[in-house]
Amino acid sequence: MADQQKKIHPVHEEDVEAQRSPPPTLPFLPKDSSRSDHDKVPQRIFPVHHSKPPKKRSTRSCLCKCFCWTLSLVLILIIVIAITLGILYLAFQPKLPKYSVDRMQITQFNLTNDSNLQATFNVSITAINPNKRIGIYYQGGSHISVWYTDTKLCEGSIPKFYQGHQNTTLLNLPLTGQTQNATALSNSVQQQMQQTGNVPLNLRVDQPVRVKLGQLKLMEVNFLVRCRLVVDSLSADNAIRIQDSSCKFRFKL
Repeated sequence: MADQQKKIHPVHEEDVEAQRSPPPTLPFLPKDSSRSDHDKVPQRIFPVHHSKPPKKRSTRSCLCKCFCWTLSLVLILIIVIAITLGILYLAFQPKLPKYSVDRMQITQFNLTNDSNLQATFNVSITAINPNKRIGIYYQGGSHISVWYTDTKLCEGSIPKFYQGHQNTTLLNLPLTGQTQNATALSNSVQQQMQQTGNVPLNLRVDQPVRVKLGQLKLMEVNFLVRCRLVVDSLSADNAIRIQDSSCKFRFKL
């Protein structure tokens, strides 16, 4: 009975857990791999992250930047010009020239046998330069004309000269012209004189000049003078009286 009894050994919990847990498995390797490959420690494989290609600049953003730079440069240029003009204005205190038509004499104003109107005027114009530090060079290529409504009666030019500081110059200018088929024009002038006792005329002056600031000569510009005249008659060899006169002046680049 004693022989049939088996010895009972205490069972530890560690042994039970070891029996329950499955044996460690080796990583799968191909059949052709050598034993040394089994001995190697498997390396961890990290996923490869591909960097995103740089974004291309859009055409719209480039155009916006170019526009902003251009606008900034234009604004800076305008500011510089404004400051320069302000300094020149304070230094020279420019004033516009003044013009007036003082006298008009008609030596010829009659119809020829072929209905052409011959007109010869002598016009006296006073040009005033009121500036203390600015001179005016009157260049060649000027044009002066006298008009009745939309018809040019006569024309001429102003001679070249220099007008100094605060100078007043009297110009005596001969103007001549011929209008073809002027029978209706002559009748209109006579009818105007009978109804109103006067004749409205327009005097136009286009004069290229160069302005002198101190010792500096500026670029050539044009003076445009427009005078509205009212005379008592257009009869030849008579003293023509100017009843009303007003002149406007402006620059033309």
